[in-house]
Amino acid sequence: MKKIAVWKFTSCDGCQLSLLDLEDELLEIDKNFVISYFLEASSRSPEPPFDISLVEGSITTEEAKRKIIEIRNHSSILITIGACATAGGIQALRNFASLQTVKERVYPQPELIDVLPTSLPISQYVQVDYELQGCPINKQQLLSVLYSYLFGFRPSLNSGSVCMECKMRGTPCVMVTSKTLCLGPVTHAGCGAICPSFGRGCYGCYGPKETPNSPSLSRWAKEKLCIEPTALKQAFHTFNCIADGFKRFDEDD
Repeated sequence: MKKIAVWKFTSCDGCQLSLLDLEDELLEIDKNFVISYFLEASSRSPEPPFDISLVEGSITTEEAKRKIIEIRNHSSILITIGACATAGGIQALRNFASLQTVKERVYPQPELIDVLPTSLPISQYVQVDYELQGCPINKQQLLSVLYSYLFGFRPSLNSGSVCMECKMRGTPCVMVTSKTLCLGPVTHAGCGAICPSFGRGCYGCYGPKETPNSPSLSRWAKEKLCIEPTALKQAFHTFNCIADGFKRFDEDD
């Protein structure tokens, strides 16, 4: 049986809770995996080594930098789960500002806050074997990835865009029908196109798809939808703001 550990860094816990959200499938997981360390489910202390480590959250402190290296050394397979772990998360917005300014606006005693000047994904510090995108992740994709490693082959998930998921469920394009800004053309599939199915544009929760053409989408949105540069920048400045393909969009772009 494969030995699993679940780790958390700077994040909201939502992605690791996707493991518990599997509900009925947990019984099957229990037959094939031993969850050795998972603070959301047990107070048991970690006992390395581990076959698979699932890591949520971004690296924001010196202690976290040391810890992730230790986890990597004790894990045969390291899988990052969620936007924080794969792209720095919403907290990476501070990367575009002065850390001191951010601390002063958030904390009553900023001098007590000892953090790194940036929030960065796990891959900036250690080798990552697989990245599972999303905010939060798709629990069925998590299950697929776990069983892929159980049977000895590399996971293969849908690498298309949210637009393809809209086509599959028969959802009309919100940019065409209602002139609503949507990041679906450049966003990785995985959510099932939830937001467009309710008439809202995609927020980019799953991060950029492979080879996204974000500059083209930006130009089209400004020319055809009359989206203001500030609103366009805010659209990309969310959960995956420092991911390749979702780089910062300045107001003069």
